[in-house]
Amino acid sequence: MKQTTIEEARRWASLFLKQHNRETRVADLLLEDLLDLNLAMLMAYERDPFPQDKLQIYKQHVREHAETGIPVQHLIGEADFYGRRFCVNEHVLIPRPETEELIEGVRKRLLPSDQVLADIGTGSGIIAITLQLETNRRTLATDISKQAVATAKTNADKNGSAIEWFCGDFLQPLQTETIDVLISNPPYIARDEPLADTVKNFDPELALFADNDGLAAYEAIVRQIAARTQKPRLIALEIGHQQGQAVKHMIHSQLVNYHVTIEQDINQKDRMIFAILDS
Repeated sequence: MKQTTIEEARRWASLFLKQHNRETRVADLLLEDLLDLNLAMLMAYERDPFPQDKLQIYKQHVREHAETGIPVQHLIGEADFYGRRFCVNEHVLIPRPETEELIEGVRKRLLPSDQVLADIGTGSGIIAITLQLETNRRTLATDISKQAVATAKTNADKNGSAIEWFCGDFLQPLQTETIDVLISNPPYIARDEPLADTVKNFDPELALFADNDGLAAYEAIVRQIAARTQKPRLIALEIGHQQGQAVKHMIHSQLVNYHVTIEQDINQKDRMIFAILDS
């Protein structure tokens, strides 16, 4: 069947995706990007002819996602986060909506005296860039992956954000820096945890998995904080939904005078740790 209108192409794509047990919403996401139209505009123009120079690209992308599981964001090359567009690739995680809640939690707890923020394990830079633009604070960001830092720099330029970038293991490159607020969404998935192919085969292993049932990154971060003379006033961490008590205990056992709370995400799952240094 030849797809001659936007509606026909959309219907074909939705059916093809459904037959391959993929989300049919991908059909619209690819259309919106390829035709530079939002969903309402797609509905309004659905009887218009599909641009022939773009039809084969659309069909190819639909088939690639259906048959391999490649994330739609990789096909597009970008992902939305906190109202902004960010470049994504095989070197960085695709932004998750839950991380927007971590941003909100930090903003809610931010004090005027908090002048230096540090996002460690920054990946694509979404946390550092978003917080810098939303708070206008000096912002530092680190990642052990040079490719991730390069992607994050591209995103900072794309969004007009001024970040100081460092390549290294979490806090290690920031030993001489004063940090008021430390934020991290580190790798926290246990190596034997089953994952969808869209994640397992396309997100970078370095950003996904951690030893010790997914807790190794938190152990490293807490250990590095404990070794510092100057401690951050606020520590904000994204966590796996079964890791809250373990990470809370970790902080209490190694860091003195921190009040630790576990917060849930919109799905009522433990997702964030906020630790505030008692004054």
